[in-house]
Amino acid sequence: MKIIVRDCPPRTAWALEQAGVHPLLARLYAARGVSGHEELDDALARLLPPAGLHGAAQAARVLADAMEQDQRLMVVADYDCDGATACAVAVRGLRLLGARHVNYLVPDRVVDGYGLTAQIARRVAERGADVLITVDNGIASCEGVAQARALGLKVVVTDHHLPGPQLPEADAIVNPNQPGCDFPSKCIAGVGVMFYVLMALRSELRARGRFDQATQPRLEPLLPLVALGTVADVVRLDGNNRRLVAQGLKRIRAGQMQPGIRALFEAAGRRAEAATTFDFGFALGPRINAAGRLADMTLGIECLLTEDGSRAGELARQLDAINRERRELEGGMRDQALALAESLAGESEEPPPAISVFDPDFHEGVVGIVASRLKDRLHRPTFVFAPSGAPGKEHELKGSGRSIPGFHLRDALDLVAKRHPGVLLKFGGHAMAAGCTVAEEHFETFEQAFAQVAQEWLDAATLTRRLETDGPLAPEYRRPDLVDTLAREVWGQGFAPPTFSEEVQVVSQRLVGEGRHLSLKLLHQGQAVDAIWFGRTEPLPGEALLAFRLDVNEWRGERRVQFVVEAVAD
Repeated sequence: MKIIVRDCPPRTAWALEQAGVHPLLARLYAARGVSGHEELDDALARLLPPAGLHGAAQAARVLADAMEQDQRLMVVADYDCDGATACAVAVRGLRLLGARHVNYLVPDRVVDGYGLTAQIARRVAERGADVLITVDNGIASCEGVAQARALGLKVVVTDHHLPGPQLPEADAIVNPNQPGCDFPSKCIAGVGVMFYVLMALRSELRARGRFDQATQPRLEPLLPLVALGTVADVVRLDGNNRRLVAQGLKRIRAGQMQPGIRALFEAAGRRAEAATTFDFGFALGPRINAAGRLADMTLGIECLLTEDGSRAGELARQLDAINRERRELEGGMRDQALALAESLAGESEEPPPAISVFDPDFHEGVVGIVASRLKDRLHRPTFVFAPSGAPGKEHELKGSGRSIPGFHLRDALDLVAKRHPGVLLKFGGHAMAAGCTVAEEHFETFEQAFAQVAQEWLDAATLTRRLETDGPLAPEYRRPDLVDTLAREVWGQGFAPPTFSEEVQVVSQRLVGEGRHLSLKLLHQGQAVDAIWFGRTEPLPGEALLAFRLDVNEWRGERRVQFVVEAVAD
């Protein structure tokens, strides 16, 4: 592990400090590319305008026309947290703006697969819908869109995934990554795209005289859902995404949230009044995702849609139970997948440049999480495959992949598909996460082809695990109140939470938590500090260069700062 200190432009940090930003925060922001105090303004007025999102105005016209004719709208969602929150935002927002007939349908991960298929389009038509709206999917669903329109449906696609070579022939497409779209925030989540469509629809309805600036419905109550989906989908937190998340957090901390979000905080044992992005990514998000992985995402969407507090609580407890089941299943799969991955190294201690593993007992609902765990452990682009549970698809394997910086996963799949036609039955995704389907008989061909692309694209520097940190921590900043201040800021993908690094003395160390974690007593700049390294069992030398996060440990009413160790330099 190479521990690297982020470059922090001193003049920028000084300018932020002069503008009233706390010195430590000024340094952290400057190191993350913030160049001026105005970038830290998270007011709603600072959001990028919906007029810049290509297709939003056309989508608004289609939806406004449908509402004027009192038509039936059907939202087709994805089965992850981004899809669930986007669906809840769509249903709640459309009703808020005056649509009287709004319903939703979410595909079954196993039976239906991903996206708007022809089968899903037929199901929407059978339910009597006039307009089909995709959220967090659809940009690659050419066949499904064609089927829907052949059945007489209007189709509005809202998505954020990368398009394929051909766009679906929908009545409107809203996706910042489609050709011809100049919207600056290319990494907005699916839930964010839907929120922008609602803003555009409100403007269209205002122009048609449905209401004016003073009487128009407020969309701000939807922002807690937008914030949750944005963080849970691990999209890059550029300035616009940070504003969306900050606005959602402010409302949750003030007690202004949907009953389902409140219930999820309670089920996770977290405090909504002190909500953080960590809660979204590691407490609420996984509970919503668990429904789509092991059960039915309808549970998650209903939790986010209901206005009944007791029903929300019941659904949140069900989601919590499913998430516990998911953790148990994941643990066994992770150990088996790691053993398979390590066997690929053979006599060499180094794993191959890319990893693909498959076991007939793996569960397709958890392959993405397991791929992520393996990628973190081995620092290699990783695919984990499981047999498809869909009827008639027993000989197909569903794969989910996670990547490392410098290796574009979807582009790699595209190259595999070109070199080996017919091996990939289906694929799609992003730079860092992607999915694909292969016939079981072609697994070895895929494994070798994927490894070959990695061999060509990755060099020793990219394959070396690197951890960027914010360097040393001044002792005067080792205070519980400052740790609380840091926790309340918006951190996430592309805007990493603060991690510090420096040489410390290891005074004592012991295993805790049934021998799974390393508890440490350190000397940090001559002062004693407690530390914990979760999942570490190997002892540390007497002096070490450690990377660590800050946390507060409460014991008998006393709050003390502790270090949460992330890595030790080689």
